[in-house]
Amino acid sequence: MTPVVFSERLDDRLPQVARYRQGGLVARSSWLVAAVMVSMSGATSAAAQDGWYAEYDFLPLSRVEIVIANDLDEDRKDAPIIIRRDQLPMLADIHELAVSLVDPSGQPRSEPSPELLASQGPHERRAETNGRAIDYQFDDLDRDGIWDELFFVADLKAGERKRFHIYRGFQPRGWNAHRTHGAIGSYMRHLAPFWESEHVGWKLWFPTDVDIYGKRRGLLMSNRLYMGNLDGYGVATENPDYGADIQSVDDSFGGGGIGVFEGDVLARPRFSPGADVANRFNGGQVSDTRYAFEVLVNGPLRSMVRIRTMNWNTGQGRYELEQTYTAYAGQNYTTAEVRFLTWEPGAQGADLAVGIRRRPGQNFERRTQNSVLSAAPEALRNPDDVEGLQQLAPILYAGTALIVPPSDQPAYQFVEARGGNHVFRIPAQADRTYRYMLVAGWSEGEVLKTPDEFAEYVAASARSYAAPPRLDGAREETLP
Repeated sequence: MTPVVFSERLDDRLPQVARYRQGGLVARSSWLVAAVMVSMSGATSAAAQDGWYAEYDFLPLSRVEIVIANDLDEDRKDAPIIIRRDQLPMLADIHELAVSLVDPSGQPRSEPSPELLASQGPHERRAETNGRAIDYQFDDLDRDGIWDELFFVADLKAGERKRFHIYRGFQPRGWNAHRTHGAIGSYMRHLAPFWESEHVGWKLWFPTDVDIYGKRRGLLMSNRLYMGNLDGYGVATENPDYGADIQSVDDSFGGGGIGVFEGDVLARPRFSPGADVANRFNGGQVSDTRYAFEVLVNGPLRSMVRIRTMNWNTGQGRYELEQTYTAYAGQNYTTAEVRFLTWEPGAQGADLAVGIRRRPGQNFERRTQNSVLSAAPEALRNPDDVEGLQQLAPILYAGTALIVPPSDQPAYQFVEARGGNHVFRIPAQADRTYRYMLVAGWSEGEVLKTPDEFAEYVAASARSYAAPPRLDGAREETLP
């Protein structure tokens, strides 16, 4: 049976004539309204009896049930769920507005107030039965106009196999407030990528090594940072909830960066033979390493930016790469994927280097075979403020952590040069692709307020990173 979509609610509060669409037919008459109301009554009864979701006048007749498995013996909150397009062939050719993702165990929404409807208009969600619609996004990662991944977040209990329903049928409601943000902005006269979740933000002041800013309240604010061109260390004077930069990068790996080990020599893109070493940047864009930035996805639940590094010559080898960072709703971590497009090391060969700066004054460290955490109390102030224009802002701790897949056979080493850095050396991979996770926290935030809480979160994130939730089944269902 073809789903019926109604543009008006058919009850005694609205005019007696309603639009009825089935296939391409549009008809208006009193006898049709009566027939449609009978059809609605039957559909509503069937839906209620079979536990099918309904929202106001949206009565879908077709759905795909998916099962998401949590293989860990621990609960997960706001767990990122990624389903590839090839895993849902029945939805391979569908418009994103013709889908409603529903948690059947979720609390249905009640009818919104007249005041909210007046503010949000006809796209505000209406009263639901048999579940709760949740936010999602269809992301086109290769820019061909076809979705590649369905992404959403969910709370999962230990060992749970949780059902979700993807209902087919166009419906015009579902505002989705953003919990992440990604952008490229001109920041102090040079382009910089920004990506953030509610608790933590990241940016690339230097194009290769990550800067971190922590928020005092769960909010998004990077758009204010780059649109107003506000100093990250002084932004709290506008709104204390915005927080502050909590990572001094300078010539270090900062909150996360990469390089290559050529033999025993560590080479990094912004410290090539032609770099402006004194100012910590590369030289000319033709003669030295250069970069291009792109926003792949901008919310609501994950945001992704891509950095392309070109013309990187170490004096021994030549490299080009794409690096994609992702921020996730509800999380204090970002993941990174590095894919080398050109890998031409010298005769000595090369391995990947990925590292974070050892926090100045570090008094708390945790290290495993494939992770390292560094935390310390800090007095925050812009490191470029040599005149002492800003007051020092002491905090109890700021922490960063790096997690790499153990299957990549990482070997830890401490690199004293350039600020002191915790680094993993990773053997060259056949596909020239590498992945890692960066985590951040601070004592002024709403979460992870102590180094011990931060360490527990890092350990849990490492376990989740190694065993992400997975699709454990998908089947189509229709009402008779």
